[in-house]
Amino acid sequence: MFIETETTPNPASLKFLPGQQVMAQGTREFASPEAAEASPLAQAIFDTGEVVNVFFGGDFVTVTVAPGASWSDLKPQVLAILLDHFVAQAPLFTPGSAGGIAVPPEDEGMLVKEREEDGDIIAQINELLETRVRPAVAGDGGDIQYRGYRDGVVHLQMQGACSGCPSSTATLKHGIEGLLKHYVPEVVEVRAA
Repeated sequence: MFIETETTPNPASLKFLPGQQVMAQGTREFASPEAAEASPLAQAIFDTGEVVNVFFGGDFVTVTVAPGASWSDLKPQVLAILLDHFVAQAPLFTPGSAGGIAVPPEDEGMLVKEREEDGDIIAQINELLETRVRPAVAGDGGDIQYRGYRDGVVHLQMQGACSGCPSSTATLKHGIEGLLKHYVPEVVEVRAA
């Protein structure tokens, strides 16, 4: 098995491509060692001691190191962990019972209370995010999550290599905001969540 690596616009992040599916659907971000306890793979990567974020995409894993950490020292460790995991076909997540799982309300994670009359605008925004923005952001080792729309303002959260990336503000303000304003005239601003 061969695992490719790609740089990302965020110099602290590397994108690892194992040549197979990582997540069957959706994405998952681990922003702390405590959050990584849900995944043996994420936990092993955090255990290297210099990792501050692990992100699982459809066919990639993005790892972000702490300020001052050296990829030259850490990259072989992360590659070995990923290789062991995928060769062994180990589970991505720790098995458990449904006892500790609570179904969150539908609007959890939203930063603003959306209005029913904005339903068409919200649908257009989500369609553009899904078809135009998310594929481009995934190419850079990250993802973007919709966090609400109200009064012309769209709230978005960057994940993976894109969270904390020096160019993420420019991506939001010039790239995504411009696209949304062009196709959805009601949008006047995009804000980071």
